[in-house]
Parts: sequence; C-alpha cells; structure tokens
Amino acid sequence: MIRIAVVGFGYWGPNLARNLLIPDRSELVAICDTDSKQTHVAGTLYPNVRISGSAEETIEATDVDAIALATPAQSHFELALAALKAGKHVLISKPMTETSEQAAKLIEEANRRGLVLLVDHTFVYSNAVRQVRASIRSGEIGDLYYYDSIRANLGRFRSDVSVLWDLALHDLSILDYVLDDARPLGVSVIGATHVAGSPENLAFITLFLPKGALAHINVNWLAPVKLRQTLIAGSGKMIVYDELHPSEKLRIYDRGVELAHSDDVERRIGYRLGDMTAPRLTTGEALANEAAHFLDCIETGAKPVTGGTEALRLIKLLESATVSMRQRGRLIELPAGTGC
Repeated sequence: MIRIAVVGFGYWGPNLARNLLIPDRSELVAICDTDSKQTHVAGTLYPNVRISGSAEETIEATDVDAIALATPAQSHFELALAALKAGKHVLISKPMTETSEQAAKLIEEANRRGLVLLVDHTFVYSNAVRQVRASIRSGEIGDLYYYDSIRANLGRFRSDVSVLWDLALHDLSILDYVLDDARPLGVSVIGATHVAGSPENLAFITLFLPKGALAHINVNWLAPVKLRQTLIAGSGKMIVYDELHPSEKLRIYDRGVELAHSDDVERRIGYRLGDMTAPRLTTGEALANEAAHFLDCIETGAKPVTGGTEALRLIKLLESATVSMRQRGRLIELPAGTGC
C-alpha cells in the first residue's frame, strides 16, 4: 500500500486526492494547505486523513511514501526538492518548475535517489490522445502537414504564470507525446495581456517542425466560449480532436488532396473525400490513468511517460517561446533536443 500526501488543496489538489486514492493500492494519509478554508474543506471530505497547514511537516512525515504537489508554480522547485531529499516519490502539477535549471536539479536528485518524478501533463493520459499517437505512429495519417489547436475560455486568469505556461503547456505536452520523433526546430510567439499587471492572457504560438510541417496553437483566457479543438492533417488522413464533444472526441477523416502530373495547378490537385470514422475510446478519466501510472512506476521502477526529462524539454521550449513573445514574435531557433 503506497501512502500518499497531497500538498496544496486549492484548485487542482482535490482532483489529485480523489484520483490518487485507489482501493487496495494506495492510502491518502495527509493533506496540507496553508489556507484554513481549504483545510476545512479537506477535513470535511476526508475526515480520516491527517490535515495540516505545514508543508514541511507533511513532507518529513515518516508515514508518507509519495507527495503530490498542487501548489503555485513558484513553490514547486523548493517543495519538490525537499520531498525528494526526504526520500519521497513526487507527482508535481505543471509547470514542473519556473526554469530549466531548476528542472534539471530535480531530475538529478530523483535519479540519484532512485525516486519517481512524474509531472502532471494530464492530457497525455487521455484515451483520445493515446489514440491520436497510435494513429500517427501506425502511419495511418501519413506525413504530417500541420497541427492546429485552439484552447480558449473565459478565465481562469492566473497570477503565477502566463497563458503560455498554463494552457499552451497542455498542447505542447500532447505534441511531445504524439510526435516524439519530430521535435520543433523553431518557435515564434505573439502574446498580449489585457489585465494590467498580470501575465499574458492571450498567445499565438507557431512551431516549425521537421519536413516543413507546422504547429499552430491559439491559447486564450479571454474568450466568450470554451473551446478545446485540434486539427491534425497529414498526407494520408486527417484528425479532429474535440475534447468537449460529448460522444465523438476523436474523428478520423479519409480526406485530403492527391497530386497528378500536370502543368495546370487546378488539374494537378485532386480531392479525396472518403469516410469518417470515430474510434471507440475506452472510458476512464485521464487523471485516473495518470494516478494509476504513478503508482505503477513506484511499484515497478518503470520510467514515467511524463517524467522529468520530458518536462525539461517542454520548459526549455517555453523559455524560448517566452523570449519570442516578449520580442513580438521573433523567431527563436531551437538547438537539437531542446524542442518538444
């Protein structure tokens, strides 16, 4: 039985607590938050769990095997490092750290102590994204042409990170997972803030991928409706991934263009209008899949799908993207291995 403590019980902590409590596999032994209102909520939901206002005491507790961190981004490094030094496995909400240097130190500490360090890139564990990866890797999609995503809603405005480090990180982690052999070669970002004194709440990200492929990501905290839709086009088939669709989150279209030998452009391009299929996806919450994977890694020593190495790549990419955004979209070339 793996004994788990959740540190941070605000927006995301309750979700982690709910999913990490797996019968016959794990036990939730402690919840910590510095806000008395949140500890009251935690005590009401989990009356048999130890409630604390001290992260240090929770991390040092001898009856805790693993720590799940859901605190503001600026606290991630110090708390995660303390947990690793205390011999605890760590699941940490995204972004893992504020800098790539901090991320590298956490990876080194986890490796040195033989501990699991898993970063909560939740969508990687969704059954729809897993199917996207399978379709791409099988060759069904053909050569990738583009990845075009919009992730928008009204809020939630964050004071600790920009929309790049919050919403865009979801799509960057998905790209890193489904296109693991096509790391970005360059990035250009335009962003803006509409609330004085707060981080950017709107950004348009362009990633230049190998073989002329492009990825475009539109993230926005200031939209009238909630949108979570991605188009992926290849030389073979095309994918529509709509996270909010009630029944068909994933649709695969056998549609595209076919080129013939001709000097006339219009005659040279033919259109293939084939069938649409909606793969049957297994049920299950992405965060539940991630929680089970975290326990698997602790029990077997397996490498996490979204471990420190993967998170470090994304943080390096976000650092370059932030530089580009602050310089009004200047193209930043990405050294080999530092992109998605």
